[in-house]
Amino acid sequence: MTNRRQVRLKNLGEVEQVVMDYVWSHGPVTAEQCREALAPSRPMKDSTIRTILRRLEEKGYVAHQVEGRTFVYRASDARQNVAVRAVKGIIDRFCGGSAEELVLGMVDNDVLDRKQLERLARKIAENEKKKPGRKDVTE
Repeated sequence: MTNRRQVRLKNLGEVEQVVMDYVWSHGPVTAEQCREALAPSRPMKDSTIRTILRRLEEKGYVAHQVEGRTFVYRASDARQNVAVRAVKGIIDRFCGGSAEELVLGMVDNDVLDRKQLERLARKIAENEKKKPGRKDVTE
């Protein structure tokens, strides 16, 4: 059994989130590609985008490789995995580690509806069937 402790990532600022959204949706990018793509909605100087990418790297969201003299940035982890860790942190801090308490609160506050809960139930059932050594309870 391996003890894999997940690093808790620091929160993202608004502009950092916009940059991360671009990196997640476009794969490995250079600072210039990112700056040009975001220019219509978020005009930034070259030094600004480089600072943001450096901060994202310090926070653990991106990593870079050098190709020639150019830094190419890629996401350190998939968007969904980062979201799961963020929610896990919320569950630990606000719900005493109980995911059930969080889901119940989401139902009580109309965040999740019946269709969403049914999809979740189907996904749980599918995952249970995939586990080795498990027999289907309907057999």
